Amino acid sequence: MARPTLYAAITNHGFGHATRTAAVLAEIQRLVPDVLLIVVTSAPRWLIESYLPGDFIYRSRVFDVGVIQKDGLNMNIPATLTQLQEIQTYQQRLVDAEVDYIKQTGAQLVLADIPPLASVIAEKAGIPCWMASNFGWDLIYEQWGEDFAEIVEWVRECFGKCDRLFRLPFHEPMSAFANVTDIGLTGASPRYTTLELRRVFGITADPEKTVLLSFGGLGLAKIPYRNLQQFPDWQFITFDRLAPDIYSNLIKVTDSKYRPVDMMPLCGRIISKPGYGTFSEACLLDIPIISIPRDDFAEAKFLLTGLQDYNHHYLLAENEFTESQWEFLFQPLLPPRKDTSLPKDGTHTLATAVINYLYQD
Repeated sequence: MARPTLYAAITNHGFGHATRTAAVLAEIQRLVPDVLLIVVTSAPRWLIESYLPGDFIYRSRVFDVGVIQKDGLNMNIPATLTQLQEIQTYQQRLVDAEVDYIKQTGAQLVLADIPPLASVIAEKAGIPCWMASNFGWDLIYEQWGEDFAEIVEWVRECFGKCDRLFRLPFHEPMSAFANVTDIGLTGASPRYTTLELRRVFGITADPEKTVLLSFGGLGLAKIPYRNLQQFPDWQFITFDRLAPDIYSNLIKVTDSKYRPVDMMPLCGRIISKPGYGTFSEACLLDIPIISIPRDDFAEAKFLLTGLQDYNHHYLLAENEFTESQWEFLFQPLLPPRKDTSLPKDGTHTLATAVINYLYQD
């Protein structure tokens, strides 16, 4: 009997899509180690390895560009349009190559987050395409006007070929999809105890004075690290490899075996841009978030609504983060607006659905 095989296609945009998909793939490996995972992405291999406990095939491919950004908040919209149009020019070659590869490997299912071309590839290969996301790229591009009208139409046509969407929390309507299944929060679980981490990193500050600065794989160019001098008895944690080494109360995590979710339980709050992965994992662990809104990225509205509804939070303007002395750290966090909570079983739900499909008679 052939080994059950999953082809997982991940969008070429930052690290968030890769890590939230990798958390689901890790759950698949935990439940059924025999599944062969083919991870198709331009995200670095080390990032996937930091989530997956077992072996996998890494296939470096670019299916889309998401948004071209120089850091976690600043986008290059003209370059995004140019690269999307370039992908359209060689779409057929890319699709044909992946169809051949799928047939060679015997993959039974495409799971995508959320490159539009994945559904085209699956359709031509004669296997289903399932997608998982809280937003589609058509939402982002539509906000940018007439120049992106043809791209929006192309994206929606691709999404219309998707056999099943697993819609994550903090979602937009995603009306381009015909078959939608809502699931709970997804994300990884911490691998280390807080005692272990405190010992390894020498952390002595109380959680209420421990802050994770989390701005995704692209980071943020304008983090005013000088403000850390105002909080000598606080502890700050960052994964920004370009952060300065001169502040005794700043821990710069560079070992890829540690992930932001591993450090979250140490913290009384997280300072972040809007991002599904950070928001979801923080909500899974009930850790408050201080977030900088993004008016130019349409997904942010839905993320911030969900954050305010379901988690302790504080919203601040970008200049309040970059130009102030961070007085906001002394402001009381706001409670969630809703009494209900989001289900926390999304990772297991999606992993189980994939396994059940792969092992069906």
